[in-house]
Amino acid sequence: NGDGESKDTPLVVGYSAFNQKFSPFFSETEYDQDVWVMTSLGLLNSDRQGQIIMKGIEGETHNYNGTDYTYYGPADCEIVQNDDGTVDYNFKMREDLVFSDGEKVTIDDVIFSMYVLCDPTYDGNSTLYAAPIQGMAAYRAGMTTLAKALAAAGRDNADFTYWTEEQQTKFWDNFDKGLVPFAEGIVAACVEGGMNTEGDIAGAAANWDATIQDFAMAIGNQYGWVFSAMEKEVGNTDALSTMMDADVYNDYPTTGVKTGESADSITGIKKTGDYSMTVTLDKVDATAIYQLGVTIAPLHYYGDPAQFDAENNKFGFPKGDLSSVRAKTTEPMGAGPYKFLKYEDGVVYFEANENYFLGAPKTKYLNFQQCMSDDDKLNGVITGTIDIADPSFSNDTVEAIEKANGGELDGDKITTDTVDNLGYGYLGMSAACVNVGGEPGSDASKNLRKAFATVFSVYRDVAIESYYGERASVINYPISNTSWAAPQPTDDGYKVAFSVDVNGNDIYTSGMSADERYAAALQAALGYFEAAGYTVTDGKLTAAPAGAKLEYELQIPADGSGDHPAFMMVSEAKKALETIGMNLIITDLSDSSGLWTGIDAHQVDMWCAAWSATVDPDMYQIYYSDVANCKGDLGTGKNPYGGAAQGGSNKMYCIADPELDNLIMTARESLDQSYRKTMYKACLDIVVDWAVEVPVYQRQNAIIFSTERVNMSTVTPDITTFYKWYSEIEKIELN
Repeated sequence: NGDGESKDTPLVVGYSAFNQKFSPFFSETEYDQDVWVMTSLGLLNSDRQGQIIMKGIEGETHNYNGTDYTYYGPADCEIVQNDDGTVDYNFKMREDLVFSDGEKVTIDDVIFSMYVLCDPTYDGNSTLYAAPIQGMAAYRAGMTTLAKALAAAGRDNADFTYWTEEQQTKFWDNFDKGLVPFAEGIVAACVEGGMNTEGDIAGAAANWDATIQDFAMAIGNQYGWVFSAMEKEVGNTDALSTMMDADVYNDYPTTGVKTGESADSITGIKKTGDYSMTVTLDKVDATAIYQLGVTIAPLHYYGDPAQFDAENNKFGFPKGDLSSVRAKTTEPMGAGPYKFLKYEDGVVYFEANENYFLGAPKTKYLNFQQCMSDDDKLNGVITGTIDIADPSFSNDTVEAIEKANGGELDGDKITTDTVDNLGYGYLGMSAACVNVGGEPGSDASKNLRKAFATVFSVYRDVAIESYYGERASVINYPISNTSWAAPQPTDDGYKVAFSVDVNGNDIYTSGMSADERYAAALQAALGYFEAAGYTVTDGKLTAAPAGAKLEYELQIPADGSGDHPAFMMVSEAKKALETIGMNLIITDLSDSSGLWTGIDAHQVDMWCAAWSATVDPDMYQIYYSDVANCKGDLGTGKNPYGGAAQGGSNKMYCIADPELDNLIMTARESLDQSYRKTMYKACLDIVVDWAVEVPVYQRQNAIIFSTERVNMSTVTPDITTFYKWYSEIEKIELN
């Protein structure tokens, strides 16, 4: 292999299917995201544990697993807490950064990027606009998307100040010919799946039309009138895009219209120099730093420099019109290690960016190759068409790697790197369905759920061991092991989940055999059932208290074939519960698309699923009761603590706990990580006490490298969930 030839050999990485939304603003899948990440630079970087590097210019040294690593980034950030309660984030950038096309990177590019993410018509995944930045509400008020405005105004609106009569007529025509049949399809699927009788959804047959119209409106409101989002979520066969006019489907959800007073700028975002800015928050918010480290998108590429004049409230595009940004969705550009060349036949082609601030990449060409399956990824690495891939880490994958290597996961063919998955598997129980006397938060209700949780928990080890082997571990708190806030076995107060009886005594002793543990768990469960008000005669449940039952259903998405990490756990628990007179019906779903609808509607007692987590362990989204929508009195849709229900994952569990709410908010309002960890431990203890979530497993993901073709000494060491294989891609060389 001549030297010249090897220099042009591309590094080939196996990927799952791309959606071609290669945009730092609008990507939806992890695979699409990796494409623009190759070409981009974030304002702030993070270390191997997901902690933000605040002094990127000089670099910061952090220890991980006994090794010191130094991290660099494009900027420094200094946080100043002011006497009036506001917080200033002062950013200062390096002055020697250039984009891959040679243009200089300045603070204008950062401000432009922030304004895109905060525009009232922005509908991507970023939630920067939700951070408590001064003046954000005033900037986003008085403007909405054409689709939202038309829906809110209604069919009979006669005021055409902000849109034309023609636009309005077209919108409602499309509603009737697109969204209504779409809603009907969902209802039909629910009826067919036995989730609802027609009468439930439709009310009286005579009222059917009105109800379907209402249901279609509800879907629209739920998804902010972004038709593509509705279509993606439901996977309905009657695609909205085929039933609706293209302009209504594409443009109405993205076109901004004024509806009243709206500020011209966000007062909390201030340019202080060509390479510096200050972002002011109304209050301390520990999670904000993760939002503020925006991807620096080039203003001259995604926007229009002629429309940028910060002093005169111009930020690179007309407010409410992100068309210039959307137009570049399939072709990313930035200051990252690689330049995007093209996407063709399932391959993304990149070339090294000579201007990259950490040095031009050692490997000139990089290809992301689409693979049709995990087998293709694995076989590609084995046969030599792919250098790096991330096949799902199943028993079959492990066997194939070991076979290729002559018995080991690391060998002369393949090097395997494992990282904890950012998320965890759990078993959920709805407090709205599994309770005593219609009171989800009573001691009796908690005892009922703890009875089940105790039996499920004791079978976790055997189930996870048999499904994953050493590729997953059992966890005892409802939080991913990847988080700095996850309690560790060495911490004070650490407990194995559901390992004490109704009197607070340990159920298990160290010398117990597996069978003794199972018997002890069942005995403890009887104690909890009794405390919940069940009648126990001769070690059997003979009568249930009011509002509780002797039979509950658990739904598990195991493809109808029992293929799920928790399937053995729930099957063993079913057998055990049967011996004491409790019938657990296990429904193995071959199609799990209706599961979440059922959970949200409080029609599923128990279920198995997995959470995906974020870098910051903020628990607001999942456990804060003000977003619980939990039908506090099981019917009104009102929250038990006042205020209308608002959605949020907690509506699944129906926790309503003022102490938990208070702890969650307190933890958000501190920037001290060790204090927050203590707060979150207290939060997790309350969640465990509600017994609505049984933590089950933390699994690992694998990245595999061709030992023959990749020079392994040049690959990022100590890869983690937050510090990927490509975090130092500029250093990777081929053999």
